[in-house]
Amino acid sequence: MSILLREVKILDPSSPHHNKTLNVFVKDGVIAKIDKEEHKADRVLDCKGQYLSQGWFDMQANFNDPGLEHKEDIDSGCQLAAASGFTGVATLPNTTPVIQTKSHIEYIKSRSAYHTTDLFPIAAVTIDTKGEDFTEMLDLHEAGAVAFSDGEKPIWHTDILLKSLIYLQKVDGLLINLPEDRMLTRFCTMHEGIVSTNLGLRGMPALAEHISIKRDLDLLKYAGGKIHFSNISSKESIKLIKKAKNAGLNVTCDVSIHHLLHTDEDVVTYDPNYKINPPLRTEKDRKALIKGLEEGVIDLIVSAHTPHDEECKKLEFDKADFGIMGLQTILPGLLSLGSKLDLNIWIEKITTAPRSILKIESATIEEGNSVNLTLFDPKKKWKLDDSTNLSKSRNSTFWGKELTGKVTAVFNGTKSQIF
Repeated sequence: MSILLREVKILDPSSPHHNKTLNVFVKDGVIAKIDKEEHKADRVLDCKGQYLSQGWFDMQANFNDPGLEHKEDIDSGCQLAAASGFTGVATLPNTTPVIQTKSHIEYIKSRSAYHTTDLFPIAAVTIDTKGEDFTEMLDLHEAGAVAFSDGEKPIWHTDILLKSLIYLQKVDGLLINLPEDRMLTRFCTMHEGIVSTNLGLRGMPALAEHISIKRDLDLLKYAGGKIHFSNISSKESIKLIKKAKNAGLNVTCDVSIHHLLHTDEDVVTYDPNYKINPPLRTEKDRKALIKGLEEGVIDLIVSAHTPHDEECKKLEFDKADFGIMGLQTILPGLLSLGSKLDLNIWIEKITTAPRSILKIESATIEEGNSVNLTLFDPKKKWKLDDSTNLSKSRNSTFWGKELTGKVTAVFNGTKSQIF
């Protein structure tokens, strides 16, 4: 099949066609031509006013399969991811059972094989993510795990983290950790500060994140290897990671789209959809996170997609589960930042940066390269509701709101979807 993308603006800093409006002719999963000529194609898309980038990649999403398929499963997750612009997604291991065996890795890869979006499983570091005993990480690496993490649970055991850094050096493996000292956040529900005090909710101090980052960086300096911090949320965390990078440590980090858009002030309505971990912090922290992206201290942006059914979310704030859906609204969210975060910066943070960290090849927009593309309209308006929602869950902070920015197509090899 051949497709002509007519008059599309190319966004790919690594491409010689970056920021140019051209025709892109795709045939049999390959970019055949990029020029201003009309090419005879099976399908022609008028892309005036639309942007074409490398296919987006999300390094942190929960698809809840196996075990919690009523919230999301691999099929619904892949369909949702594709419609959200993502041709690749790294899935967290926090399923039931936990992703910790070769058969679990094979299950995810085989179930996603026929979808436009490729799934890249992250395997657990410890058995059942309890932090007590190691999984067979080297075997899991051979089976196809792209990284190792206990996902939504921090690696609390210092010796486990130390030995993991050492073991994974044998395969140049990546250790991902959620920085949180849970002894400081037990029974807490939101960021500790003026807002939590006024609302009468137990606060999670940013100190719990800082202490964990300091510990992990000390262990990294001692043992070597490489570590990635997920969902950093505070100004002080950025300072610590920047200092470590300047010192030559092999450290990377990400920020969730939620922490770029919201603050603890949004919790004043007690809406449980704003309950996430790490919690939404202050406006100063939010601005520092954006600055961290601009300066390159923060390496990438993730959706932190965490779907929940109503039984988990339609509760009093302190009883509701942590997590927000993040995939389908990530584009409107990023566009809403406007001049606060340059378009070229966030494009890089959701395309080449995550692939580089996970050692997955990127497909530059050039003639002769395999197709891995996302097409989106930055001005198209739509509303997230039951008629447009593609997830099995509804726990979004944007539910019922008019949004601006819509993915119109994704292409991944010979597989494509046009919306």
